[in-house]
Amino acid sequence: MLKYFGVKRSTFYENIKPKKDKYIEIKQIILEIYNKSNKRKGYRWITSDLHKLGYNINHKTVLRLMQQLGIKSIVRPKKYNSYCGVASGTAVENILHRDFSTTSINQKWTTDVTEFKVCGRKIYLSGIMDMHSKEIIAHTVSFSPNMKLIMKMIKLAYKKTGNPKNVIIQSDQGWQYRHVSYKHFLKKKHAIQSMSRKGNCLDNAVIENFWGTLKTEWFYLKHFNSIESFLQQLESYIHYFNYERDSSVLKYRTPIEVRLTNMVA
Repeated sequence: MLKYFGVKRSTFYENIKPKKDKYIEIKQIILEIYNKSNKRKGYRWITSDLHKLGYNINHKTVLRLMQQLGIKSIVRPKKYNSYCGVASGTAVENILHRDFSTTSINQKWTTDVTEFKVCGRKIYLSGIMDMHSKEIIAHTVSFSPNMKLIMKMIKLAYKKTGNPKNVIIQSDQGWQYRHVSYKHFLKKKHAIQSMSRKGNCLDNAVIENFWGTLKTEWFYLKHFNSIESFLQQLESYIHYFNYERDSSVLKYRTPIEVRLTNMVA
C-alpha cells in the first residue's frame, strides 16, 4: 500500500507516532503558578511570572495553553465605579438622552474616569472628549480618584479650547461630578451639565467606547516594567489617537483634522 501511494516507510511511521507536546514543561509550571495563587492569577499575571523564571513566552501563547488546560482566573476584573451614594452630592437630569449628534466642535463633551492596575498599584485616568471630533481634549492621571484629578482636567480642557460657552457636558453620577466645586466651575463657564441615569453606561457610551479602544488597542497588549513606562506610553497612545488614528466615524480623518476643519469653517 505504501508503494502504491508512493509514501516512504519512514515517513509513514513518523507521522503515526504520537507527537510530543513541546509546551509540556511550560504547562506544568503554569499549573503550579495557577494553583499556588489559589486560581487567582490570569494569563497576563502568569506570563509575568514566567518571564521572571527566565521563560521567554508571549502572553497570547500563555492564554492558549491555559485554554488547553481548561483553567482561567476566578477573579473577575472590577470596573472602577465612582458612584458612592446620594450623600456626596445631588445628581442632575440626563439632558442628552443618548443624542450624541453634533454639527460642530464644543457643542457636547463627555467625561469619565477609568482605572488601570500597573505594577501592583491602581492608576486613575480622567479624560474629556469632544463628541464631534472624538478628540481627547484633556486628561489627567493620579493614584487617587480625587477632586484634584477632576478639577485639573476640566480646567485644562477649557484653557485648551478657549473657554467656549454653552457646552453640554455629559458624565455619570460619580461623586466628583456631583461635588459643589465641579458644579460651581461649570456654572461659571456657562456649561450645561448632564448625567447618565444611575447604572446605565449607554447614556455615556461615547467615552466608554474610547476606554474600550484604549485598553484593547494598547493596554491589554503591553507589559509594563514600571509606572513611568506606563505613563509615557499612555501619553504616546493618546497623542496617536488624536493626531494619527483616523476612523470611518470621522470619514477617515483624525480628531485633530476634524477640529482644525471646524475652526477654519
